[in-house]
Amino acid sequence: MEQYKRITAKRIYLLTTEHLEDGLWFRQEEDFKVAMNYVIGFITQFKRRYSIYYRRKYGIKELLRRNEVDIQLIPGDDEAIERAIAYVQMNCVAANICMHPSQYPWGTGNTFFSPSRSNGKCLKDFSSRALERLMHSECDKLPKDWLFSVDGYIYPNEYVDVRSVERLFRTPKRFNFFLNRSSKARKRIETADDRFPAFRDQSILQSMPDLCRSLFEKESFSQLMPDEQVEFVRQIRFRFSADANQIARVCGLTYTEAARLLESV
Repeated sequence: MEQYKRITAKRIYLLTTEHLEDGLWFRQEEDFKVAMNYVIGFITQFKRRYSIYYRRKYGIKELLRRNEVDIQLIPGDDEAIERAIAYVQMNCVAANICMHPSQYPWGTGNTFFSPSRSNGKCLKDFSSRALERLMHSECDKLPKDWLFSVDGYIYPNEYVDVRSVERLFRTPKRFNFFLNRSSKARKRIETADDRFPAFRDQSILQSMPDLCRSLFEKESFSQLMPDEQVEFVRQIRFRFSADANQIARVCGLTYTEAARLLESV
């Protein structure tokens, strides 16, 4: 109980961006790796620079005000922290990337309550030039004992307070309970019909050029005429069980535009 009190005594915030419904951030596997490594640089530089600024101005450390992201202070009672963590963990499941957060290699789901140890090379084993080439950014200030995975990114457990999260949830069973009760899990269950996405965005995206050529002898969705776009989204829905949100992402449309095309089918 004392360990739990120590966790909830901290001020914990949930930072989120706009819902990803009309744009595909990660088009290839390499994009995931680069983005994850950029997160490391962002966190390191943000904590260092902003803490200096805020300490000089107010004499205390505090988190930034709203700045193109949604920032909410999570209450330290009524299991609010557990629910917030579960909400974040289920992002990859809601995006149809995997069936469980533990299966998502670039997230933190597989770091909690995991008996296996990470295998990789320490950052100190790389030259500065090699690391910059691998991570697409400068990383001289990162701890040299952090592990770099064979898949090309720094393991999340190097910069996430895994032990505190495990103490908060106490058992793997309780952790899974909150995952299954999260709002994202409930949304997936409620919308699980014949049209629920069955393929990853990246899988559909890779198939789109061939589909455009075979159906219309054109190279991309942007080259299609309005009636061809209607037929194309019909094919995407039929072949990949894609819904309006997923069609919007892979085709670069807004949700409204994708829904309109589907209604025209």
